[in-house]
Formats: sequence, C-alpha cells, structure tokens
Amino acid sequence: MASKILPVLKLATKVTVAGGALYVVYDSGLLGSGEQGTEVLGKAKTAIPPAINEWMKYFGMEAQVPTLPTIEFSPRQAWNSGVRTTISTLSDGPTQICDYTSQGLQYLKDLGK
Repeated sequence: MASKILPVLKLATKVTVAGGALYVVYDSGLLGSGEQGTEVLGKAKTAIPPAINEWMKYFGMEAQVPTLPTIEFSPRQAWNSGVRTTISTLSDGPTQICDYTSQGLQYLKDLGK
C-alpha cells in the first residue's frame, strides 16, 4: 500500500514546489516588464546578503559571504532575448530544414555517381 502512495506523494511535493516557485516569481514581478525586473533585481541585491548573514548566525556558522558580482548588461535591454531567439529559430526552421534536405539529397546523388 505504501509503495503506491509514495509516487503520488512525490509528485504532489514536486507540483507544490514548482507552483510555489512560479507564484513567488509572478508575485515579485519577474514576469513583468524590464523595468519591473530591474526593480526586483535591486531589491534582491539589498535583501539577500543580510538574510544570509542572519541565517549563518542562527545556525552558528561563521563564513564570509562573497560580494555580489556586477552585472555588465542592462536587464531591461536583454529582457526577452531568449524568447526572441527561440521564435526566430522556430520561424526559420522550415526554411533551414528544406535547405538541409536538399543538401543531403545532393550529397546522396553525388555519392551515387
């Protein structure tokens, strides 16, 4: 009986963690515009180091937290570049497939000569 409940419990835990992460990302404004993303990044830079230090003191560990790296690009300019690249690749896909197919057929014809 327990062997049948365990996979369901594991799946429920994974779905709960994923849903919670999605809620936090949406609620904090990371899925909004570039301006909202820049604002959230600034808030995270100021909130994370003190929280880590507090938890280190709570658990009695002494460690030096490394400084945050500087960001060399503006998140506002690169906000949806991954989405744009993906859509561009998908729109060029049929043309590329036709080109590769014709090149492959030409190669096979040349081999048959």
